[in-house]
Amino acid sequence: MSRPKLEIADIFRAHGPAWRQANAGHVSLSQLKVMSAIEACRTETLGGHVAGCTKCGHHHIAYNSCKNRHCPKCQGPAARDWMEARAEDLLPVEYFHIVFTLPAEIAQIAYWNKKTVYGLLFKASAETVMTIAADPKRMGAKVGLTSVLHTWGSAMTHHPHIHMIVPGGGQSPDGTKWVASKPGFFLHVRVLSRLFRRLFLDGLLALHQAGELAFYSDLERLAQTGAFADWLTSFRKSEWVVYSKPPFGGPEAVLAYLSRYTHRVAISNHRLVSADAHTVAFRWKDYRIKSGDRQKVMRLATPEFIRRFLIHVLPDGFHRIRHYGLLASATRKANITKIRALLYVQRPDQATVSGPEAEIIPLTLREPCPCCGGPMRIIEIFRRGQKPMSRAPPREQAA
Repeated sequence: MSRPKLEIADIFRAHGPAWRQANAGHVSLSQLKVMSAIEACRTETLGGHVAGCTKCGHHHIAYNSCKNRHCPKCQGPAARDWMEARAEDLLPVEYFHIVFTLPAEIAQIAYWNKKTVYGLLFKASAETVMTIAADPKRMGAKVGLTSVLHTWGSAMTHHPHIHMIVPGGGQSPDGTKWVASKPGFFLHVRVLSRLFRRLFLDGLLALHQAGELAFYSDLERLAQTGAFADWLTSFRKSEWVVYSKPPFGGPEAVLAYLSRYTHRVAISNHRLVSADAHTVAFRWKDYRIKSGDRQKVMRLATPEFIRRFLIHVLPDGFHRIRHYGLLASATRKANITKIRALLYVQRPDQATVSGPEAEIIPLTLREPCPCCGGPMRIIEIFRRGQKPMSRAPPREQAA
């Protein structure tokens, strides 16, 4: 993938220092670390290596990545590696995509209590699907699912929601057979919506009673238990948005989809249009438009653009990809093996290489030579603050 003309890193390097000074005392340590990581990513600050082609002799310098999960440049390789690890878990069944969204007013509470409320969003949505699927009146099966948290809308506003990928079926209660969902249909979204609403609101009230929620601004009054319980009443009667998309075209389509969603950040570098000290312009999609071209260009004051990007920094140690039920990490491999036996299919063959090519050379890079396509090898490694001894032009690593 070619390097975009403009990157988040460019904006942070040029305008980050002034923004940090203007917002001193109002920026978390996690946010400051993310800014620093993105600014240093793939620069000589982090060190790197010199790669040389074994055929034509081409040399170039590749600087190290920051590997921060909020960095737009680092998510491509991270998604690729994650998907390679997940490929063998795919089943030859339909897969469904379900989205769970919070009402805007409750999303405001999540903004102040990210770790706690985001965790509840994961738990309530997963429990909803597993409970309804296990109901004998519905599917009567134990299912597995993968959930991915996104906290943004297309305009980088705060919009927490869960993208859930679910195989179309599950194990029978006694584990002796595979129970398939109806073709093209998983579960009723209205039923999912109402149980999700109840589970989430009950969980939110429990968090409040345990003193684990903080309130600010015009909602500070909700710190009182009675006021909070009264405030929740209207949400118990409103319709919550749970959306189920049509099933994927097959396991390959699931992989393609997941590679786009699992490691996405608030905005990619390729959406940026222009930036200066006053304004940042970027492309966004207006979902309020039902038909026609939804693509538009939004212009934000540069400080506001930086603020919007940083509100999506997740709490340290918070997992934004989680697996439940049959796909829970501790038992996933055993469950997948058993399900394949129930479906009478074998595990996908792993590619094997024999002969001279089977020898793995540790310093051989994945990407071929940009000049002749030959294998590239690391011929020199330099650390932070060092400069390479070999003379070679710097090269942007593929994202």
